[in-house]
Amino acid sequence: MSEKLRILPRDTAAGPLDLMIAVMAFLAALALGASLVADRAAQSWRSGLAGQLTVQILPPLEGDAEPALERDAERAIAVLRNTPGIAVVTPVSRADALKLVEPWLGADAIVADLPLPRLIDAKVVPGADVDVPALRKSLKAAVPDAMLDDHSQWIDRLKGLANAVILSGYGILLLIAIATAAAVTFATRAGLQAHHEIVQLLHQLGAPPGLLSRAFERHYFLSALAASAVGAGIAAIVFVAAGGLEMAGYEAVPFLPPMSLKPLEALWLIAVPMGSGLIAWITTRISVMAALRKIY
Repeated sequence: MSEKLRILPRDTAAGPLDLMIAVMAFLAALALGASLVADRAAQSWRSGLAGQLTVQILPPLEGDAEPALERDAERAIAVLRNTPGIAVVTPVSRADALKLVEPWLGADAIVADLPLPRLIDAKVVPGADVDVPALRKSLKAAVPDAMLDDHSQWIDRLKGLANAVILSGYGILLLIAIATAAAVTFATRAGLQAHHEIVQLLHQLGAPPGLLSRAFERHYFLSALAASAVGAGIAAIVFVAAGGLEMAGYEAVPFLPPMSLKPLEALWLIAVPMGSGLIAWITTRISVMAALRKIY
């Protein structure tokens, strides 16, 4: 086995191919991790919105808004509490409502007399089926300015967004796999061409094609495995660093989900070097056997 490896260049493992595979593995690990983060964030958002109802009461255009909002809020709360399937009804205080608009308006732009709608959160009993259209009619009858939101539109949008991100991640992985296979194919053909005379000599000495093929397969498999492990390891460090920044309270982009990976999610990154090695092995075998058919 050691003799047959001499047909390969000794410095190939430190060549441009390994650098390319490492970069590809880094990008693949980032795409895979981003898909996992997007899926986890979408599930968290959907679970947070599912089983929740929100009533919004608009302030009157004329007169003192606060007394009118208080009366309308009490009527809406009474309707919600008398609705079967609703477990908890919680009015949102003005201070909490101001915190909701602060990211868009800024703390300096918020004034004390800023007219804000009154918000009421209602939690549905798990497994209960609330008649939303009937509840919406009852609220309109009691409070004409009340609007009921069951968050179904947001849930559908989040589901579509998460699916788009996940499919994009898988598409990127597919493109990276194709690029890796192409790079290994070119490298294998170049290796065969550079050692054409040695291959011819081994053929004349009676070496079977499988023996020569396994030499290239082992070389490029181990090379791709090592290079992709480095790339995936760097990507893992990026996710760990992102988690450290989040634990420190640093938020680079508001409203985005946490970019850190959980331990079980991080294990999926191991699939990147394993996949790269498998692609290199299969691609090398196909390329070498196709070339050796012209000789044998």
